[in-house]
Amino acid sequence: MIIETGSMLFLHQHVVQSLIDNERKSLMARGDSHRDVLEESFTDNTLQHIVLMESKTDTEVVITDQSGNVIESSIAINDEINSIIFPITNDDLIIEADWESQSYIATASPFSSNSGESGTVYMLKSTNQMKGLITNLNHHFGIAVIIILFFLVITNLILVKLLTKPLVSMKEATKRINEGDFTVTLPVKSRDEIGELANSIQTLAGNLNYLQQERKEFLASISHELRTPLTYIRGYADIGQKPQLTDSQRIEYLKIIHEESIRVSTLLEDLFELAKMDQNSFSITKEDIQLGDFLQTIFDKAYPVFSNSGIELKLYRKQECYANIDPLRLEQVVLNVLDNALKYSDGGTTTIELSKKDNNCKLTISDQGKGIPDDQIPYIFDRLYRVEKSRSRLTGGVGLGLSIVKEIVDAHGGELKICSEIGVGTSVSILLKEVSIGETNFIGR
Repeated sequence: MIIETGSMLFLHQHVVQSLIDNERKSLMARGDSHRDVLEESFTDNTLQHIVLMESKTDTEVVITDQSGNVIESSIAINDEINSIIFPITNDDLIIEADWESQSYIATASPFSSNSGESGTVYMLKSTNQMKGLITNLNHHFGIAVIIILFFLVITNLILVKLLTKPLVSMKEATKRINEGDFTVTLPVKSRDEIGELANSIQTLAGNLNYLQQERKEFLASISHELRTPLTYIRGYADIGQKPQLTDSQRIEYLKIIHEESIRVSTLLEDLFELAKMDQNSFSITKEDIQLGDFLQTIFDKAYPVFSNSGIELKLYRKQECYANIDPLRLEQVVLNVLDNALKYSDGGTTTIELSKKDNNCKLTISDQGKGIPDDQIPYIFDRLYRVEKSRSRLTGGVGLGLSIVKEIVDAHGGELKICSEIGVGTSVSILLKEVSIGETNFIGR
C-alpha cells in the first residue's frame, strides 16, 4: 500500500505538472505568433484582427507600447490585470505561472516592428478552467485509487491466506514434532521456498521417527541380549549350588556360566566402543602401512580357525600398496568381516584380495555363504540389526560388529561397499586412499 500510494501521488503530480506546462507553452506560442505578425505589419487592422481572434477563444490578449500604455485589448483592464502587465525588456517571458492562487497565467512577448513601433504582446488565460480540469482529474484519480486499493486488499488477503496456510500447517507440524509425534504429514506440494521448507520438515520428521523406532528397537534388543545370558548365568549358578551334583555336572554348568559371561562382556565392550565413537572420544593412531604384509599377518592368524571349520581361506596380493591407517583398528575391521564370513559359510572358500582402484587401495573379502537379501543390505550397518532375527543364540552375534566396522572405515576416510547374492555369497570391499612411499621390493604370495 505504501508503494501504491507513493506511485499514485507521483503520477498525479506528474500529470498535473505536465498539463500546466503544456498550457504555458501553448500560451507562449500563441503570444509569439501574434508578435511575429505585428513585427511584419504593425497596423490598426492587424491589431484589431488579433484582438478579434482572441475574443473568440478562452485566452485574452493585451498589447502595449514601449511605455506600457495599452494599445489594444480583448479584455477590460482592471487592477489585477494592471498588476500583471508592465514594460518588458527581455524576450519571451512567462510573467505569471501561479495557477493555484492567481486568476490568470500570463506570458509576455516583446516585439519591434519593421516600421519602428515596439511594445509587448501579453497573453492571459483564466486559471478557472485549469482548476476545473484538475478537479475532474483529481476525481478520476480518487476513483482509480479506491478501485486499485480494493483489488490490492483482495489480492493481499488471498496471498496472505495462500502463504500463511502452509506456514500454519508447518507450525502445527513442528509443534507436534516437539511433543514427540513424528508421524506428521504436510500437504504442501509447491516448488518454491515454502515447498522446500515443508519437504525439509517432512524429511526431518521422517528421520526423527526412524531414529525413535531404532532407539526403541536398540533398547529392546540390548535388554534381550543382556537378559538371556544373565538368565543362563543365574539359572546355572543356582543349579551349580546343589550338593547332589557330580563334579562333571558342576564343571559343565560352570563352563556354560563362563561362556555366557564372555558373551555379556563382549556385548558391553562393543557397546562401549560404539559409545566412544558417538562421542568422538575414540582415537585412531595412523601410520603408513604396507597392506600386503599387514593382511598376511591377519591371514596367518585366521587361517587355523577357518581350516578347523572346513572353510578354505585364501589371500591374493594382486597389487601392493601403502595406506595411512591405524593397524589395530583396521585389523579389528578385517577380523570382524572374516568372523561374519566364518559364521555364515558352510564350507566353500573365503578370499582376501588386495588390489588397486584409481588412487585407492582396494581390500575385498568374499565368502561363499548364505548371502544377504537385497532389501536388507542398506540396513546391515544399523546397530543390533540381524538379517536372521533368531540366529543370535546359534552364532553368538548381536548385530554390533558391522556397525563398528562402518564407524572405523569412516574414521579412516574410506569407503565401504557390500555386494551379496542369496545362495552365492557376500563380498565386502574397503577402499582406502593410497600413499606414496617410494619404490619398495614386495614379496607376493
